[in-house]
Amino acid sequence: MGPCTPLLILFVLWWSVPLQGQQHHLVEYMERRLAALEERLAQCQDQSSRHAAELRDFKNKMLPLLEVAEKEREALRTEADTISGRVDRLEREVDYLETQNPALPCVEVEEKVSGGPGTKGKGRRNEKYDMMTDCGYTISQVRSMKILKRFGGPAGLWTKDPMGPTEKIYVLDGTQNDTAFVFPRLRDFTLAMAARKASRVRVPFPWVGTGQLVYGGFLYYARRPPGGPGGGGELENTLQLIKFHLANRTVVDSSVFPAEGLIPPYGLTADTYIDLAADEEGLWAIYATREDDRHLCLAKLDPQTLDTEQQWDTPCPRENAEAAFVICGTLYVVYNTRPASRARIQCSFDASGTLTPERAALPYFPRRYGAHSSLRYNPRERQLYAWDDGYQIVYKLEMRKKEEEI
Repeated sequence: MGPCTPLLILFVLWWSVPLQGQQHHLVEYMERRLAALEERLAQCQDQSSRHAAELRDFKNKMLPLLEVAEKEREALRTEADTISGRVDRLEREVDYLETQNPALPCVEVEEKVSGGPGTKGKGRRNEKYDMMTDCGYTISQVRSMKILKRFGGPAGLWTKDPMGPTEKIYVLDGTQNDTAFVFPRLRDFTLAMAARKASRVRVPFPWVGTGQLVYGGFLYYARRPPGGPGGGGELENTLQLIKFHLANRTVVDSSVFPAEGLIPPYGLTADTYIDLAADEEGLWAIYATREDDRHLCLAKLDPQTLDTEQQWDTPCPRENAEAAFVICGTLYVVYNTRPASRARIQCSFDASGTLTPERAALPYFPRRYGAHSSLRYNPRERQLYAWDDGYQIVYKLEMRKKEEEI
């Protein structure tokens, strides 16, 4: 052992004294922290026990109430089922009474005496229409109804092109507008944010009413020229028909409708002056004039030139009429009440004379929301596209031969 060894031992002993003091303070700190944690854990256990006890008490109080509520719900469900059965039974009875007591054919006394409608029509031919196709069907009943969605205002039009190869949906909202919505397919139209999927087509002149028609790639609609109905001037009682090419977005033809003193054909749809329709035979126009302000008129149009080929005075009243459509050359007029109730086809007029009023079915439409502002028949699908107080509805039709008895 050298002379420096005692000094080294003294140095180590001197340095270990402060280390022992630091370890002692660290142990005391850890003990205090552990004691605080144990105290908090004990408080949490007390609170958990108290909450568990409160939850048990609440559960014991709620179980009897839930049992009572379940019994009341079952009672209400049973009562609702009973009421639904009664309503269904009443509807079947009403339908039976309607079939046993059909509405009288809409032929007036003076028409029977004079030999049929239209003897007073000035300048109208009222000749029987020669069918261009072998279509010989008439409506038997409105088989079903499907409400697709609610889009736009209370009045408008939605339809497909019965001659077009695509499944595009055309929506024309409002009675005075210049922008149509075009959806690629029906599924896109039914989406929640449907407007984002639609392209917009703007026409050069705003349409009037809800009598527009998409046919063969063209939009046919009535335009109020300056001084047209309600505007004063020389064209006070006239409307101009527009043929608009939807792909090129240009007006390809126009013509002043050859009828003076135009008035709304439907007593319950005051904004429409000319209602255009399409069926298996082509293009038609439904209108009314002051010359006979009680009945509707029907015209066959040439879709190429917009010329009027034939015209008829029909026996169908304007009063309480809300819409109409044409199938196989037969005009069907839908009537309602104000306030709106259950609509019904109450008058028909076959331009070819094959279907007599006595053999025509006069079916009711299913229950619905309000009043039809437009009805468009699609001959390929045998469906009606209806605008019902802002709701877009599809009606499926059941057909029968015109010669068959009801």
